[in-house]
Amino acid sequence: MRDDLAREIGEEDLLDWGRRVAAEVPAEDVYRAREGRRTVRLLRNGRAYFLKYHGGIGWGEIFKNLSQLRLPILGAGNEYRAVNLLRALGVDTMTVAAYARAGLNPARQRSLIVTDELTGTVSLEDYCRDWRASPPPFALRQKLIRKVADSARRMHEAGVNHRDFYLCHFHLDPATLHRSSPRCYLIDLHRAQLRDKVPQRWLVKDLAGLYFSAMDTGLTQRDLLRFLRHYQPGGLRQAVAPRRFFWRSVEKGALALYRKDHGVAPPGGPWEQRQ
Repeated sequence: MRDDLAREIGEEDLLDWGRRVAAEVPAEDVYRAREGRRTVRLLRNGRAYFLKYHGGIGWGEIFKNLSQLRLPILGAGNEYRAVNLLRALGVDTMTVAAYARAGLNPARQRSLIVTDELTGTVSLEDYCRDWRASPPPFALRQKLIRKVADSARRMHEAGVNHRDFYLCHFHLDPATLHRSSPRCYLIDLHRAQLRDKVPQRWLVKDLAGLYFSAMDTGLTQRDLLRFLRHYQPGGLRQAVAPRRFFWRSVEKGALALYRKDHGVAPPGGPWEQRQ
């Protein structure tokens, strides 16, 4: 627990404080409340935070997830470990102000994570929304593709897969766009999985999700090649030939996600000729 929150909480138990505060915030500051998890925004002494309080999901929810071949999210531990690892790797992400966990019973485990609010940022989904109609300057487009590819590569090489890897979970600080590498924060890591190596099917899922979320931004063939060059160790030489079937799987997954979400095929782009 960081000193600024320690002064706020005083002698109260951290988890008891989190449960109380998560229940007391106004409705407009509740961002999510489901499956034993409550995500809220807090303002304390002029400083804004986000609190995720996990109160235990129960055995019913655990068995339901397992029956659907999904790993249940038991608490804040995965997010805490993923944030710390990504920060150590140089990936822009959230800053943890407090973390706590108690209980050995997975169905009743309590935990929380408090992170600083990202102020003055905009999601890449919103920032790139009008790119098809109003393309950005080439240098800006190139800079952001390189940044996202670099973050994805570092994360995956370290054995982390996000599971909700979409443009909306990259938050850009527009004030840093003059830099060669702007600040673009990867958020919402509560479903992240950490292993020695990411299995290929989870790599495909992450990258297909990212590709799907970018299909309305007017991507070109050069944009895709630019991403591959910065994401793939060894550059295009390794990406285009030896791993072409892997990238085809990513594209098929992205197209399927787009049709499922929108009910139609994506607008014209580099995938069009292979449909």
